Order: sequence, then structure tokens, then C-alpha cells
Amino acid sequence: MPKVIFDTDPGVDDAMALLFLQRHPDIELVGITTVFGNAAVEQTTRNALFLKRAFKIDAPVVRGAGVTFDRDRPPRPWPTIVHGENGLGDIDIPNEADLPIGEEEEAAQFIIDTVRQNPGEISIVAVGRMTNLANALARAPDIAGLVKDVVVMGGSFYVPGNVTPAAEANIAGDPEAADLVMTAPWKLTVIGLDVTGKTVMTRTTLKQLADRGGPEVSLLNELSQSYIDFYDHLIADAMLVHDTCACVYLIRPDLFDTVTGQIRVSCGGLTDGQTVLKPSHRRFPPGAWDDFPAQTVAVNVAADKVMALVHDILVRR
Repeated sequence: MPKVIFDTDPGVDDAMALLFLQRHPDIELVGITTVFGNAAVEQTTRNALFLKRAFKIDAPVVRGAGVTFDRDRPPRPWPTIVHGENGLGDIDIPNEADLPIGEEEEAAQFIIDTVRQNPGEISIVAVGRMTNLANALARAPDIAGLVKDVVVMGGSFYVPGNVTPAAEANIAGDPEAADLVMTAPWKLTVIGLDVTGKTVMTRTTLKQLADRGGPEVSLLNELSQSYIDFYDHLIADAMLVHDTCACVYLIRPDLFDTVTGQIRVSCGGLTDGQTVLKPSHRRFPPGAWDDFPAQTVAVNVAADKVMALVHDILVRR
């Protein structure tokens, strides 16, 4: 049973991924670390605490980074057009005393401590900016050899980005952090737009799941409505389930086609945030990819089987 730290910036699609992790019988969720991204870290932490209570999750929520790994990088605006002003589709989130958000960035230390206490057992699923992971690596490089594996939702390799033609949102939000994470000597898989763009949840299907899945899935249905509206420019009356794909890979990697190679992230200029793969089967002159470990990149997916699994798990109680 994988022990999972879920690094997240909830986020509509983050909420579905979190419920998938909670309901899957073969996953032990040991921690939820928050990061800025879909909203400020104060809001994403409040969102995570709200979802922890709504989904009846025992794992702790630990507040993480609120600024980029490179403190001099100019901030990007919050994606309110996608996730709403509060990050969860602008549903009503209670501002109550039993949702303390804290003031310290403790996620990096939580990752370090948990990995060291469980060597070879912790899988990290990171579906937001990579800042917490980069901060943990910078503070304790040895954890790279102690983590079981890392699954990242982010990047794009053979398809366009979604915040610029070159860059996907999670990577573009903190490219320096992402470059450190992609080049670290741990086992890492990137689940990017190449595959998540093929995993579709329709409004009708989500409503049907809500009717079967109890109040937790009804909440998912409620907070996803404006997100589905946003995706009308790409797909009719449906949304992409980016973050849940990374969770599915953890359990069913056989549903994904992958390639290997060194990955670097462009940090600056026109292609800021672009993820660039040097495929293992290709030979190039010496360059910036040399001397880094080969990682795994998902390039295709059995989308129907992935979505069937997501449907089954979401209605499991």
C-alpha cells in the first residue's frame, strides 16, 4: 500500500484528486502539504482544511510555500478565471475557528521528516507548483535517495502549454523549483498535458457520480461547475481531470505509455516554464541536460480505462 504525501494547491481538479486518494483502498494518505498556485497559500491551505473535513480525511494538512523558490521572480496573477476567487469555484467555504491555517511554512520540513522516518516507503504526488519539493531538496538533499517515488502533474512535451504556448501552469508558476525537482536524483514521473488533455469528465457524468457517491461527490459536483464552464473553449460541457491522472498513475502505471530521458525547465525568456526532454534513445552534443538522471514522461494514456477507474473510486464508500 503506497504511503502518499499529496502536495497540492486546491484547486478544483485538486479536490477530485484528493477524494480519489482518500477513497482508493490501496493508498494510505499520510499528509497533505499546501502551496500557493491556484490561490494564495493562505487560501489553498484553508481549502485543503475544508476538504479534509468534508472528505473525512485523517491525514494532517501542513501549510507550505507562499512565494517562489527564487524570491526575486515576479509573481504571476492567480488563475481566478479558471478556479474562481477562492480556488474552489467560489463555493461557500466557512471561515470558522476550527480551520486554523497557521502562519509558518512547514511543508518542506514535514516532507523531510516523513521521508526520513519511512525510508523507501513514501510516494510524493505533487499537483501544484514544485516549490515545497524544491525547498525540501535544498534543505535536505539526502531525501532524494530515501523517497520511493515522485509523481508530478505538470509540464507539456509534445503539445502546447496552457498558460503560454510553451508552458504549463504548475511549471510556469515556479520554473526554478521545477528544474531542481526534475533534475534531482530520485525516481520521478511527469504526468503532463500530453496525457491529461485526453482525460475528460463531462458535466452529466459528474452529476451521475454525485447521485451515487454521497455528499463528498456532490461537493465535487458543486465546486466544479464554473470550472466546466471555463473549459467550454476546449471541450463542450466537460472538464479535464489533470491532477487525478497523477494519482491514477501511482496505482495503474500500465495505463500510460512513457518515455525516459533527462528533463530541464526553461527559466526565463520567451519559453519561461517550458519542460524540455532529452530522450534517452537520442544522441546529442554535450549540453545542459548532461549528468542529470533520466526521468519518466507520460506521452499517451488509455483515457477510457483511466476514467472508468476514476468513476469507480469516486463512488466507492
